Amino acid sequence: MTTTTTSNARMRSEERRVLAGTLVGTTIEWYDFFIYAQAAAFVLAPLFFEPLGEDNAGLAQIVSWASVGISFLFRPLGAIIAGHLGDKYGRKLMLVVTLIGMGVATAGIGLLPTYSAIGVGAPIMLILLRVLQGFSAGGEWGGAALMAVEHAPKNRRSFFGSYPQIGVPLGMILATAFMFIITTYLTEEQFLVWGWRIPFLSSAVLILIGYLIRRAVAESPVFTEMQKRRTDSSAPLGQLFRYHKRPVILAALIFAANNAAGYLVIAFFASYGANVLGMSRSATLTASIVGGVGWFVFTLFGGWIGDKIGKRNTFIIGYLWIIAWAVPMWFLIDTASLPLFTIAILFLTVGLGPSYGPQSALYAEMFPASVRYSGVSIGYALGSIIGGAFAPMISEMILDVTGKSWMIGLYIALLSVVSLIGVLLVPKSIEGRELLDEDEGDITVKDDAEVSSTAL
Repeated sequence: MTTTTTSNARMRSEERRVLAGTLVGTTIEWYDFFIYAQAAAFVLAPLFFEPLGEDNAGLAQIVSWASVGISFLFRPLGAIIAGHLGDKYGRKLMLVVTLIGMGVATAGIGLLPTYSAIGVGAPIMLILLRVLQGFSAGGEWGGAALMAVEHAPKNRRSFFGSYPQIGVPLGMILATAFMFIITTYLTEEQFLVWGWRIPFLSSAVLILIGYLIRRAVAESPVFTEMQKRRTDSSAPLGQLFRYHKRPVILAALIFAANNAAGYLVIAFFASYGANVLGMSRSATLTASIVGGVGWFVFTLFGGWIGDKIGKRNTFIIGYLWIIAWAVPMWFLIDTASLPLFTIAILFLTVGLGPSYGPQSALYAEMFPASVRYSGVSIGYALGSIIGGAFAPMISEMILDVTGKSWMIGLYIALLSVVSLIGVLLVPKSIEGRELLDEDEGDITVKDDAEVSSTAL
């Protein structure tokens, strides 16, 4: 009895470390990403793309938003490399490497000279560091998601998998709160001259904390068991592209709309409220913080309910909500009333949570263990390109061309229909499947038919 109690206590302690490691690290990763997105909304256009704004201020802002999207183009490369190495050498190693890469890039942006200081070299260095951010982020999420899900009890995979997911809204809250404090207590001139650098430089401290926490987390038990069974070296990336293309495509489609809508909450709404509606920057950031809290709550709820009613069903509910709310919310936003502006964003997060919380667990069940890191990472990265990479830029262009904000909502609704179709194409039979098959690991002895049968 005592031995069983001690064993259970050890398991709970290890589970807490895993959840803390995936949550804290992902929160820091996304803090870094959101700081850039919010800087793109407020300061990057005049500081780094100055010549473009001389004749057309809108063009400078569009290019600033484009710099947010550029890094997404390098996410698949990061996902391919980190996924391949993660499937061969373990999830834990890549968690640490990607965290450090993101930290170096973010702190480096805080040290960059502006266009007025060195000319065209400034935006070039900014883009290069942004590329490093995207490369690192491309491999980070897959490792965090799998560490959480592969440590989880079978009946709690969705809830455990929601921990790296809530790192996104927590990172947003942290970044937005930091930006709010700085913009509130500094003058506009101080903020433009040096204040905007503080959030970027502060990332170095957060990265150190995340590194220490992630280093203490044990390797995934699924990967450890797979390594014990493996008799020969494998090529997980080759196996993925040869036998598992369909789930990669579905994973990309499923994530696209959530990522696009999420990036409106992250950065576009605040910029739109301040630059178009004439609201104060502190007011729009306050609304964004409330939206981040709602996103956190409903993502955790989505992870919890995913274990109760099924991950597919939870996704379906989330996307139906976004489709229904994407257009009407703009009529509240355009009132420029802070309470209505905030309610519009908060209600959007009601759909964002269920279409994000169960994602880690659903993706994990879509791929066999031998290619799982590669599969979930590449699917996630491709989805972010289709959806969020250029969502703020596309939204800005839609607004410039039509002059009607609700057309942005129509764009999000149509993209949500595509993602909903992706969810519906995932077989119900994968829900609750074993994360490591009896013969998995010794993939070199399988013939083509046997390997193909593991695909969706």
